[in-house]
Amino acid sequence: MEDDVYLLQQFGQFLDQSIGEQTLRDLLITALLKIRPKKGGVELLSLNRVQQDYSRKCSRQNIVLKARQVGITTYIAARLFVQTITRPGALTVQVAHNQESAEAIFNIVQRFWENLPNKMREGALVKSRSNVRQIVFPRLDSEYRVETADDNAGRGMTIHHLHCSEVSRWPRSGREALASLRAAVVPGGDIVLESTPNGASGIFYSEWQEANETGYTRHFFPWWNEEGYQDSVKLGEILPLALEERELVERYALSEGQIAWRRKKWKTHRDLAAQEYAEDAASCFLVSGECVFEVAAIEAAAKQSREAVELEDNGRLAIWLPPQKGRQYILGVDTAGGGADGDYACAQVIERTMGMQCAELHGHFPPFELARRVANLGRRYEGALVAVERNNHGYAVLAHMNHLEYENIFERDGQQGWVTSAASRPAMIENMAAILTLKPELFHSARLINECRTFVRRADGTAAAANGAHDDCVMAMAIALAVRQEEAGRGVKKRGLDVSSLVMER
Repeated sequence: MEDDVYLLQQFGQFLDQSIGEQTLRDLLITALLKIRPKKGGVELLSLNRVQQDYSRKCSRQNIVLKARQVGITTYIAARLFVQTITRPGALTVQVAHNQESAEAIFNIVQRFWENLPNKMREGALVKSRSNVRQIVFPRLDSEYRVETADDNAGRGMTIHHLHCSEVSRWPRSGREALASLRAAVVPGGDIVLESTPNGASGIFYSEWQEANETGYTRHFFPWWNEEGYQDSVKLGEILPLALEERELVERYALSEGQIAWRRKKWKTHRDLAAQEYAEDAASCFLVSGECVFEVAAIEAAAKQSREAVELEDNGRLAIWLPPQKGRQYILGVDTAGGGADGDYACAQVIERTMGMQCAELHGHFPPFELARRVANLGRRYEGALVAVERNNHGYAVLAHMNHLEYENIFERDGQQGWVTSAASRPAMIENMAAILTLKPELFHSARLINECRTFVRRADGTAAAANGAHDDCVMAMAIALAVRQEEAGRGVKKRGLDVSSLVMER
């Protein structure tokens, strides 16, 4: 008995070690764990494309955005089960959005145990308790639990491995439940947040958008990763292809059988198809309400957007076009709430003549820190004209900018700063919408473009971010473009759009 426990402990130290093309963990999974496949029966778990990709790229903290039923929940359960039975003293917790899903996940885990060799089940992995979705292994002092998401989730626990399933569907937004669970995870513990999309708002949407900043590894699995998502068709039977279908075939090498399957799903699911069977990590987050910006323009900007050539300050500052001597620039600044617990603050740098986005500063900054960073960024961009929204915390930012002796601050009617009011807000938003439609190539930031997707017209006619979404990047850009429009012709000779002149040699 003690020998079996000792052997399991030895495995636990080397789970991530590669043996051929697989890790020891995956070898144990495929050799020991059985599942109930879609066709019925019980068979050993054989890793599919999604599971193999996750295994290669996962880290200690992961967030998974996926299409329906691609096998990721089963695989994460398998990973955690192996970790639980090879690392004594471990508490593993999987959290589902409702009781039915929790029972389904627990059945997966229970099936893993029930189909282990008798010697293991009656020896080192004997159970002392298996009820209320809980398995306890007394000889390992390890435990596996499957819970439902509520505000008390994680209370009183010390969790080593945590999997939060279908987070976008957790009740009451899930914020308190997720905060409670995270607080229970030991330093260095494993965390996986996983879900299909469910609108452009809520905790999962926020976590996905902020993953780079919070240090989570992103994994996106579109529907065509599931081998079963295709129909049997004769060659040429589904031709001709629609433009959208042709683009998918060209970009992702989809087969005619996959396109035939897609046509059926899009016909039956209609507007929800893009959410249930995700194809890209942006458009799958459907927006409630009428989008202020033209969807076609947003998608055009997304296709032409590119990675920043420089990232500084842990990604808070992204630069696409470094400053050039002799050019003039404008910084639009949305001060938001400031501080670690407030809204985000954002500064957008545009080239004054063409309106091209050059850089983006984004983060939680108190007024003085924001003023210091904006002043430094403005000096870096040839003493740029800085337009700080003076509503709310903007007064403090402007005061600090003056103490820092920044000279080129936007003024109107003798007062520093830009005022966003009931009168100016609609005009500045429509100005940005028009520019986005005419010249989508001016915008590079994926964060900004995603905010455009979730910037909606509400029932009362006002335009703002959808519930749970952010609009700091949109507002900072709208300010910069509005100032550019107001300042047109002042000290700058107008000329046609010459994008090539802004391209920097590397």
